[in-house]
Amino acid sequence: MTTSTPHINPQGVEIAETVLLPGDPLRAKFIAETYLDNPRQFNAVRNMLGYTGTYNGTPVSVMGSGMGIPSIGIYSWELIHRFGARKVIRVGSIGAMQEDIDLYDVIVASSASTDSNFLEQYNLPGTYAPTASWKLLKAVTDLAEEREVPLHVGNILSSDVFYNFDETVNSRWAHMGVLGVEMESAALYAIAAEAGVDALGVFTVSDNLVTGGATTPEERQTAFTQMMELALPLAEV
Repeated sequence: MTTSTPHINPQGVEIAETVLLPGDPLRAKFIAETYLDNPRQFNAVRNMLGYTGTYNGTPVSVMGSGMGIPSIGIYSWELIHRFGARKVIRVGSIGAMQEDIDLYDVIVASSASTDSNFLEQYNLPGTYAPTASWKLLKAVTDLAEEREVPLHVGNILSSDVFYNFDETVNSRWAHMGVLGVEMESAALYAIAAEAGVDALGVFTVSDNLVTGGATTPEERQTAFTQMMELALPLAEV
C-alpha cells in the first residue's frame, strides 16, 4: 500500500479496511474519541482529520471527507486504491424531502441519484444508478430491526448545489420518492462499485426541507448517536 498521498499522510499509522466518512473532520474526531478504543490520529493534511482505533476489537478508521462530490471523490478513491479500504461507510446529516420524516430519524441510502457530472468519467452507454452494497444494506436493516430502530430506506439525492437558483428542484425530486438530499454518496457508491468494494450511506435527518424543522451545528457534530450505533457494527460484517 502507498505510504502517503498529497491528501493523506498516515505517518506510519495503519488505516483499517473499514473506514467511516463523516463530512466534518471535527465529527470524525468526536466519533474516534467517543466510540473507538485507543484511537490514533493518522491524518491532519489540510485539517482533514483521520483516526484509527478499534470497535469491539475490530479495527475501524474514521476520517472527514469534506463537503461535496469532488472532495469525497478524492478521499474515498485514495482510501480504497492507495490504502486498502474495503468497506467505506458515509455517516452524516441529510435534509429530508418527505414531510413524514422527522428530525433525528435515520435514512439509509439504497441508491443515490445525482445532478452531478461525476459519473460521466466512466463513459457508460446509458444512465448509471449508483447503488449501495447489498451486504452492508442488509446488515444495517437487520440490526435496526433487531434493535427496533425505525429506518427510512430508499433513494437519496447527491447534489452539487446547496443554494439552488431553481426553487422547484426539491419538490420535483421528492415527487419521485427521493427521501432526502446530501452532497456526496453518488460518487462514493460509484467509486466503490468500480473498485469492487462495499459502500453504504447512513444518515441522520438534520433538517426537513418541507416542514422547515432544523437542528443546530453543534447537534450535527455530536448528537447523532443512533446513526453511529448502527454504522459501527458494520465493521464486523
